[in-house]
Formats: sequence, structure tokens, C-alpha cells
Amino acid sequence: MTTDTRQSIMDEAKLVVQAHGYSALSFRELAKTVGIKNASVHYHFPTKGDLGAALARQYSDEAQAFLDSLPLDADAAAQTMKTYTDAFRAALERDNRMCLCGIMIAERDELPEMVRGEVDRFTEINVQWLKSFLEALTPQAGASEITDRAVAIFSAVEGAQLIARGCADVKVFDRCMNAYGATALFPVWPSK
Repeated sequence: MTTDTRQSIMDEAKLVVQAHGYSALSFRELAKTVGIKNASVHYHFPTKGDLGAALARQYSDEAQAFLDSLPLDADAAAQTMKTYTDAFRAALERDNRMCLCGIMIAERDELPEMVRGEVDRFTEINVQWLKSFLEALTPQAGASEITDRAVAIFSAVEGAQLIARGCADVKVFDRCMNAYGATALFPVWPSK
């Protein structure tokens, strides 16, 4: 079994989860799609929880690397905020999919603990980055205010993605982002 097989399983599983949620993962269906035997999926991921945790861990690691690449300086702040939200928009552009961890958050009660921990890490990565971003732009704000606003922004972006997905219209997401910028939920937003 190669690393490529493992990654192929994860790639297909990610598509399934983003479209239908964690509960839709089926080792039998993944095996058929990847073109391997069911036992091969179990070789790489003994349980569905192992697969779900690996997916959420990889997604969180990718999110951390992406966020670490974004500038936090005031001169680039509007573009940084747009780039951040565009990462969530991109999932919608790929066959009306959701953020992998966002869709799993909705299934939290059904997730094995190991998956839940990785999904929580994704939320924490986003909130921590938003806090750093807000601290750079509004150093006079208190820690509690910054934390609350970071959670509100993350929740609003994930929520807008969910609503846009339900409408099967990425423009709904765009309208929400523009409204968040106009109402100052976002600290900065590109002018039209």
C-alpha cells in the first residue's frame, strides 16, 4: 500500500464529507471510487474515526499554513480579510461544497472523540488567527472584546457558507461578506 493510495482515499473522503457530511462516509463506496478493495481502506484507516480524524487534521494543518501566510499589517488588511473569506467561498465554487470542518461541526454529537478534537482544533486555529488579525488592527481593544469578535467573525463566515450552500448560490455568500464589511463586523473590507 502506497502513500498515494492513502492520499487518494483521503481526497475522495474529503469530497464526500464536504458534500454530504461525515455520516455519509462509507469504506465500501470509497474503495469503489478509488478502485481498491475495501480491506485496503481499512489497512490505511482501521476505523471511520481514524479516517475522519486524519481528514480533519490534514484540513486543519492546511488551514494553519494558509493563515500563517497571510499578512497581518494594516496596509494589507482589507485584502487579507478578503483572502480569508475567499478560502471559504472556494469550497462553494467546487460543486457547492462546505468547509470540511464546518460541516463536521454540524454533526458534532455523532463524531468520535478523536474527530471532534481535530474539528475543534480547526475552530481554534481560525479564532486564534482572527484574534491576531484584530489585535494588529485594533490594539486598543481589550482581550475579551477581541476574542468575542473573532468568534463572531468565524461564526458569521461559516454560517454564510452554510446558507449559501442551502441556496446553491455563491452570490449569497458574497452578499453576506459585503454586508459584514458594511456593518463593520469585519474590521476592514475592500471598497467596491
